[in-house]
Amino acid sequence: MYLQPPQATFRSAPVNFLACQLFALCAAFWFRLYLSPRHANPLVRHAVATLLGIAFLIFCFGWYSAHILTVVFANYLIIINSDINNVHKYSMLTAMGYLTVCQVSRVFIFNYGILSTDFSGPLMIVTQKITTLAFQLHDGKNVRPSLIEYLSYNLNFLSILVGPCSNYKDYTDFIEGRHISRRLRLHSGTCNGQNGYDKTPEPSPTDSVCRKLLVCSGCMLFFLTVTRSLPIKYNVDPDFVSRASFLTRLTYAFFSIQAARPKFYFAWTLADAVNNAAGYGFLGMDENGKPSWDLISNLNIIGIETATSFKTFIDNWNIRTGIWLKTVCYDRAPKHRLALTFILSALWHGVYPGYYFTFLTAIPITVAARAVRKSVRHLFLGSRVLKSGYDILTWAATQFAICYTVMPFLLLAVDDTLVYYRYVQPKSCKMCRCKKQSDFKQKLLKTLVLL
Repeated sequence: MYLQPPQATFRSAPVNFLACQLFALCAAFWFRLYLSPRHANPLVRHAVATLLGIAFLIFCFGWYSAHILTVVFANYLIIINSDINNVHKYSMLTAMGYLTVCQVSRVFIFNYGILSTDFSGPLMIVTQKITTLAFQLHDGKNVRPSLIEYLSYNLNFLSILVGPCSNYKDYTDFIEGRHISRRLRLHSGTCNGQNGYDKTPEPSPTDSVCRKLLVCSGCMLFFLTVTRSLPIKYNVDPDFVSRASFLTRLTYAFFSIQAARPKFYFAWTLADAVNNAAGYGFLGMDENGKPSWDLISNLNIIGIETATSFKTFIDNWNIRTGIWLKTVCYDRAPKHRLALTFILSALWHGVYPGYYFTFLTAIPITVAARAVRKSVRHLFLGSRVLKSGYDILTWAATQFAICYTVMPFLLLAVDDTLVYYRYVQPKSCKMCRCKKQSDFKQKLLKTLVLL
C-alpha cells in the first residue's frame, strides 16, 4: 500500500513546506483584503480556501495527499449518516485507525528514514479536526455541515500543513464575517451603533503578524547558528558517552534539548501569523484595550521557557493539541484520565518507541510534580526571597525533568533511548549497579556450589 518515495523528495520536503507557508502568508493577506466577506460570499471563500489547501498538499506530498483526502471524505460520510449518539465514536475510530496505519508505515516500511515534514503531519492535524467536530456534533454544539463547509474546515490553506486545530464554529464565523464581531461583543465598551457591530472598525492584524514574523526570524537564525551545532544524536554518540563526565553529558543534554525547541517555535508561530494575516485568530481586547490575536496560538514561548512546573510547561506547549486531548479524552474518561490522555497523545504522535517512552514517563512525573507542589509550595509563599528561591529551584527541576522526559521523543529508536537512559547518570551509580550485580552473581555461585 505504501511505496518508498525517492530520497530527493524527502530532501526537498522542508523546502516545499517553507515555500508553501510563505505563499500561504501572501495568500492570506489577499484573502483578507480582496476576498473579505464584504467582497465575496461564504461559498466562494470556502471554495478558495479549500482549493488552495489541496494544492498545497499536492505540491508538498504528491500522491501521498490522497491519504488525507481519503480520511476526510470517509469521515464526512460518517457524520452525515451516523446516529448523533455514536458519530464521535465512529469518527474517532476511523480517523485514529487510519492515522495509526500510516504511522506504522513510517516505522516498518520507511525504517525511521522519513522526515518530519511527511504527509503524516497534515494527517495528524486533520485527525484532530475530524474528531473535534464529531464530538461537538455529539454534544449538540454544532449542526451537520455541508460538504463544502466540511472540506473547508479540514483542508483550508491556512492550517492544512501545520495547523492548528481550531473550533469549527470559530472557523465558520471567520468565513462568514462574524468572527471579530462576536468577539467584540465580549467587550461592551467597544460597541458603536444601534444594535450591531458592523459599525465597529475591525482591528487590523498587521502588528500581530509583524511581531510573529519577527519571532520566526529569530527562531530561524537560532536554528541555523545554534541548533545545528548541538545535534540531539550526539547525546548517544559512543565516543561522547564513553569519554565525557556525567556533568558534561547532563549539560549537553540540557542545552541540546533547549536548542531543539526553536524549530517548533518557528513552525507554529509562522502558522499563527498566516491565520492572523487572513483575519482569523482574533481573541478580543486585552486589559490594555489593545486587540489580541492569540485565539488559536499553539504556544506561549515565555510561558515555556519560564515554566516552574511540569504542568505549566505542558499547558504552554502545543496548546491546541492539549485542548483537543482534554476535549476528546481527559474530560470524558471515567477513570485513569491522566494515563489515558498521555497514551492517546503517544498514539496520535505515532508508533515510534521513543514517543511511548516519553509519554509513559510523563505520567509518574506529572503525578509526582502535583504532589510535591501541593505539599511544599505553600511553605515558601510567606517571604519574597523564599518564593524567588523556590521559583528558581522548581524552574531548574522542571527543565531537567523535561530534558529527561523529552529526549526519547527526539531520539525515536529503542536502542538510542536505552543508551541515553544508561549513560544519563553518574558513573559511580553505574559502578554501584555493576558491583551489586557482581555480588549477586557471587552469592548465586556459592549457593549452586553448596547445592
